Amino acid sequence: MATTHYDAIIIGAGQAGGPLSTTLAQAGWKTAIIERIHVGGTCINEGCTPTKTMVASARVAYLARRGADYGVHTGPVTVDMVKVRQRKRDIVNSFRSGSENRIKSTEGVDLLMGEAHFTGPRELEARLNSGEVQQLSADTIFINAGDRPADPSLEGLDSVPTLNSTTIMELDTVPEHLLIIGGGYVGLEFGQMFRRFGSKVTVVQRGVYLLAREDPDVAEEVAKILREDGLEILLETKPVRVEKTADGHIALTVQGPTGERVLTGSHLLLAAGRVPNTHICFWQRDVFPIPTGSICLQAKSRWTNAASSR
Repeated sequence: MATTHYDAIIIGAGQAGGPLSTTLAQAGWKTAIIERIHVGGTCINEGCTPTKTMVASARVAYLARRGADYGVHTGPVTVDMVKVRQRKRDIVNSFRSGSENRIKSTEGVDLLMGEAHFTGPRELEARLNSGEVQQLSADTIFINAGDRPADPSLEGLDSVPTLNSTTIMELDTVPEHLLIIGGGYVGLEFGQMFRRFGSKVTVVQRGVYLLAREDPDVAEEVAKILREDGLEILLETKPVRVEKTADGHIALTVQGPTGERVLTGSHLLLAAGRVPNTHICFWQRDVFPIPTGSICLQAKSRWTNAASSR
């Protein structure tokens, strides 16, 4: 099979990959950009854009319920998650189409929809979504593979349905009781959002504070605000095991400062961090063994951890 050579190949059409591809092409580089799902990366498709769209809907519900505090009487407030979801989808599609069109309209860029794997130094195999397989090479290859939600190590996790930061935005009903493992940015954003939609919400956080990267005084104020919103915040609490109850609910056993307790909910959101997608595109491990989440900088013969650059 003939190999197509480029000046540059970019793996992943996220927020960095898209603009980089068009900039290189405008500078005269023959460029290919390979994307396996959709142009725009996490920010447009599963991160900033859709979450902030849904946060806006949740805020409207919150303000409507508080209308009487401002002298405005609205009556009972209900949330139509199907319409909330469709509004989110429409805005995401609009943003994604704009990014894709900018790449496609730039001369010198080939947008290939599929998955790329290294077959050797500066050589790739692209398995396109159409079924076609292409052999590619380039003088320079940029890895913009992004990351994905991490699954925590938890007994019984495979036996219950779970949600992550992507799938939770596709719900068509408001959860009765949302259990959240993880008190970071993702878990708290969805926690407050669904509390405002009408769910009972419990957040399980291993650490002494929420938002481990923030100053303690900031984290304490965030916890205070969320508790005022009606969220149950469990600090210094770790999940022990999870199982499905006879009536179809989810029973999450946790260990806290006062001992074990069982939380029963209708839905379980895993918000325990993210891991790099580097496993998708690297060489076969039996030929070029690569530590999990790491990238081999072959020219310098040393390793770098992809997770540390996030």
